[in-house]
Amino acid sequence: MNDAIRPFTISVSDDEIADLRNRLARTRWADPEPVDDWSQGTPLEYTQELCAYWAESYDWRRFEVELNAYDHLLTEIDGVDIHAMHIRSPHEDATPMVLTYGWPGSVAEFMGVIDPLTNPTAHGGSADDAFHLVIPSLPGYGWSGKPASTGCGVAWIATAWNTLMHRLGYDSYVAQGGDWGALVTTYIGMQNLGNVRAIHTNMPVASPTPESLENPTEEEQRALAALGYYDKWDSGYAKQQSTRPQTLGYGLVDSPAGQAAWITEKMWAWTENDGHPEDVLTKDQMLDNISIYWFTGSGASSARLYWESYADFTGGTVEVPTGCSIFPKEIIQCSRRWAEKRYTNIGYWNELDVGGHFAAWEQPEIFVNELRAAFRVL
Repeated sequence: MNDAIRPFTISVSDDEIADLRNRLARTRWADPEPVDDWSQGTPLEYTQELCAYWAESYDWRRFEVELNAYDHLLTEIDGVDIHAMHIRSPHEDATPMVLTYGWPGSVAEFMGVIDPLTNPTAHGGSADDAFHLVIPSLPGYGWSGKPASTGCGVAWIATAWNTLMHRLGYDSYVAQGGDWGALVTTYIGMQNLGNVRAIHTNMPVASPTPESLENPTEEEQRALAALGYYDKWDSGYAKQQSTRPQTLGYGLVDSPAGQAAWITEKMWAWTENDGHPEDVLTKDQMLDNISIYWFTGSGASSARLYWESYADFTGGTVEVPTGCSIFPKEIIQCSRRWAEKRYTNIGYWNELDVGGHFAAWEQPEIFVNELRAAFRVL
């Protein structure tokens, strides 16, 4: 630790919790949807049920205690405060790793994997599997600062994470990410500033090759169909956030019901469930994540990352050793031969039988095993 690192404790006031409950009680509800499924978005009945639970039964203090059981810090990088969780392994020779989530996630996604990754000998692994974890909040997300100027896109974040790891005393490290975290991790590998030893992602992002489009495999046909579905039916949020995040933000930071519905739809659409998000995640898990967005007022600032970087998903190559774990319900799917054109040094590739977009959250045991297996090889 150095002077640039400030210890931080998460603390939401009683007044903020009371304000949340008052706003939920005064919600002006939309009309019910004229369909009997989620095809028009988060259904009214379930949104009311979830918000009633949030107001009457959900315990933020429980989650606050869970979060504060780990060390948190703030550090200023290029004028932006970056929040991170920093969890040292009891195994001194553990490998430092920076974990990055995406939208609409948060550090809450990783709560179930922290202990197995940092203390593997207590969770079925060996000391060789141990990691020192750094889990930052993206700029504009959670307890990180909200950039007051443009320019804090994925390339800036990748460089900032390298600075963060240096300040924490890690001269070399590995990186992992999904969603926006996948792109940040890809950029860490692309920049290759001399400190990252290997990367791993559960959402490799690479364009189809002309050759594959002429003669796609069955796997690539499924990936292309998934991309078509995403473009037609599932990408409206991204179009809005990448073009007019400020307009959207007024509703999200003013209405907790609106913020909950906006995020919960993706808990339904992007997890591997049997038709309902609670097949995979509990109300408490979803509200832990949603509450972070609400209490930090991140509705607009988190959406701005789309405005900054939505055009940066493809392009550039990664030469550092790369591992990829492919979960079947991932929203942006990628075949290995597409990936190999961008990630030129793939040393680990595994296609899983279960799991969706929020890999660490949905399948924590599988996620942990994938990281152990990948970095043993890489």
